[in-house]
Amino acid sequence: MGENVTDRLKVTVAQFTVAREPERNLEIIDGLAADANAQGARLLVLPEGLIARDGDDDAFAAAHAQPLDGPFVQGLRRVSADRGITLMGTVHIAGDSDDDGPDSRVSNMFLVIRDGRIVASYRKLHLYDAFSARESDVVRPGNELPPIVDIDGWKIGVMTCYDVRFPETARSLAVRGADAIVVSAAWVRGPAKEYHWSLMTAARAMENTCYVLACSEVSKRNIGCSRIIGPLGEVIAQAGDSSAETITATLDRTALVQARRDLPVLKNRRFADPQLR
Repeated sequence: MGENVTDRLKVTVAQFTVAREPERNLEIIDGLAADANAQGARLLVLPEGLIARDGDDDAFAAAHAQPLDGPFVQGLRRVSADRGITLMGTVHIAGDSDDDGPDSRVSNMFLVIRDGRIVASYRKLHLYDAFSARESDVVRPGNELPPIVDIDGWKIGVMTCYDVRFPETARSLAVRGADAIVVSAAWVRGPAKEYHWSLMTAARAMENTCYVLACSEVSKRNIGCSRIIGPLGEVIAQAGDSSAETITATLDRTALVQARRDLPVLKNRRFADPQLR
């Protein structure tokens, strides 16, 4: 997409507490984008549900959905253009429709925004109907596998939160050529939940020999603990569980190629689901 191919890609993952006010969240994201750009990062990964959030109200984010051409997404587009960096994260979109007919629920949409344009979007496939939560009451699922985008010659796939519990989603990205997978999340606190997050983000990296860039909102409801994982499951950088924090790393093509040479699982697999291609 008009990018220069490079063997090294600097990325920033930024967890923060999403405020109730959309304007405040745009201010935070603008500051994060400016800082990431100043450090030479080409990609800024953000959490799930960026428009508005309330830690005491699970339905707050969906209730404050906006149209895709509404002020919040327009603000994200301005930030990407002004700061010269690709943004990734999810927003709740109202008035979205597809071939399934009318549905009053909103979409939890992953956006990739660069140079003031939406270059890719993805409706969350797997809704968080688990641990007594019912995301499907207010959000309708997507029906298509997530996309892969090009950043400086790096193929970056995307997933949203609960998707990480479904290995076939990440595998579909890997077999389509992903070098790295971004996970935008609002991972809910609870018994063993931090363990689940760290285990599965590392597993998705190792089983697919991909980098994983995983960002969770941090609040009294959600764990933070954002991470950058190498293609053999090693932790390259990790944030804490109590406050806003950014982590930055450089993805290295040589390390990726060596990992796939040493552990050629993508070549060695014997059974393939054609739907994942």
